[in-house]
Amino acid sequence: MNTGSLTNSSAYRRMALIRRFEEQCLELGREGHVAGSVHLCLGQEAIPVGAVAGLQPQDRVLSTYRGHGWALAAGSDPLALLAEIAQRAAGVNGGRAGSPLLSDPEVGFLGENSIIGAGVPIADGVALASKAQGTNRVVLTSIGDGAMNQGSTTEGMIFALARRLPVIFLCENNGWAEMTPTVETIKHEHVAQRAQGIGIESHLVDGGDPFAVEAAVRAAAETCRRGEGPVFLECKTVRLSGHYNKDVQHYRPEGDADDARAADPLTRYADQDRLSKAEIDALDESVFEEIARIAAEVRAMPAPDPATAHDHVYDLDHQVADLARAVEPAKDLAYLRAINAALKEALEERPEVLVYGEDVAFAGGIFGVTRGLQKTFGADRVFDTPIAEAAILGSAVGAAMEGMRPVVEIMWADFVFVALDQIINQASNVRYVSRSKPRHRSRSGCSRASRPARARSTRRASRRS
Repeated sequence: MNTGSLTNSSAYRRMALIRRFEEQCLELGREGHVAGSVHLCLGQEAIPVGAVAGLQPQDRVLSTYRGHGWALAAGSDPLALLAEIAQRAAGVNGGRAGSPLLSDPEVGFLGENSIIGAGVPIADGVALASKAQGTNRVVLTSIGDGAMNQGSTTEGMIFALARRLPVIFLCENNGWAEMTPTVETIKHEHVAQRAQGIGIESHLVDGGDPFAVEAAVRAAAETCRRGEGPVFLECKTVRLSGHYNKDVQHYRPEGDADDARAADPLTRYADQDRLSKAEIDALDESVFEEIARIAAEVRAMPAPDPATAHDHVYDLDHQVADLARAVEPAKDLAYLRAINAALKEALEERPEVLVYGEDVAFAGGIFGVTRGLQKTFGADRVFDTPIAEAAILGSAVGAAMEGMRPVVEIMWADFVFVALDQIINQASNVRYVSRSKPRHRSRSGCSRASRPARARSTRRASRRS
C-alpha cells in the first residue's frame, strides 16, 4: 500500500497521474483498444490520493467501479493497470477483469465492484478477518452516493456496527447516481445522515482537498484501530465526465457541468499557490510523458492466450484434509447431530474457522445444528448476526479472501436468493479474476493466506413460518 503523509508536490503529482491516466483510457477507447464500458473518476482524484495517504501499509482498500484512481493510489503499476483496462495479457489481472472488476491484491487493493453497494459486506468480512487474526488492519471501502439506496449497503453498515468492525465507509458524493441527480432520490441534505441514523460515527469531508481527505481518513482509521469503528465519511466531490466513457450527458444541465469544472481539484490546487507555476508545469509534463510511454507499450501488447481461459477456476494445488480417515468407534448419528459434530471438529482443529449467522450462537440455531458451539469456542468464533443475508454471505466472501474459513448459516433455503449476488457475482469471481495471487504483505510484517478461500454455507430447505 502506497501510504505516507502527502507533500505539496506528491499530492499534485498523484492527482495529475490519475487525471492523465483516465484521459488516456478515453483515448484508447476511442481507438478501439478498450472494449465495453469504462467508468472514470475525473474530478474525484483528490479522494483516493488523500485517503490512501491516511492509511497504513497493512490496510486494505475496496472501491466502486470508478476504481482506477484507487488502484493507482494504492500502488498498482500504471503499465499493468492500463494493460488490464485494455484487456491485455500483461494486465494486472491478465486481461480477465478489464475495467469493471480489476483488482491488485498484492498492493492491498482488493478490487472494484461493478455491482453497486456489493463491496460493503465484503469489506465487513475483510475487517472480520482482521479482528480474528489480530492484524490491526483497517479496511476502507468506497461507495458512490447512489449506493446509499442499495440494501446491501445498509445491511453491511448494520453488520459492521453490530460487530464493531474496523471499516471506513467512504462515500464519494458527486451529486449523480449514474444519470439521475442524487437529490431526486435522497431527500437528506447529506447522505451521511443515513449512516448517522444507524448509529455510525459520521463526518463530512471536502473531497476536493487531498489533505482534508488524508486527515479525515487518518482520524477514522485511528478510531477503528481503537475498536470503536466503523466510521462513515462523506466526501463531497464532482464528476467532470459522464457516467461512463460513451455517455454524452444529454441529461445534464449546463450549469451543473460548469459548477463541476469550477471545482476541479487540480485547478483548485494550482490556485492555492502550494506550488509555483513552474513546478506544476514540470509535474504535468512528467506525468504526460509517463502515461504516453505506457499507452504506447499497451497498444503493442498481445491479448491473453485463449488456452489460459480456464486457469484459476479451481484451486488444484490446495491441500485438503483426508476426508476418508477412520473414526473409531463408528456410530450412526442423526444428520443434524453429524453436522454439529463436524463443525465442532473443524473449530477445534482449524483456528481460522468461524461460524455465524442468524440465531446460530446462543440459541444454537432453530434446528439445534450449532447448539453448544458458542459455549465451547466463545463469542468471537461463533456468533449471531443481524437479519441481513447480503451482509452474512458478503462478509463470508471477504473473510475467506483473507484466509479465514467462515461457515455461515442461511436459516432457510429461500433466503439465499435475497443475497444471490454475493454467491454468483462475487464469490465465484475472486479466484479467477485475481489469478490466485497472494494477499498483500505489508511492511509491518503482516501477511495473508497464499490463496483466497471459498466460503461455505449451511442451508435449510424449509420456508419461513
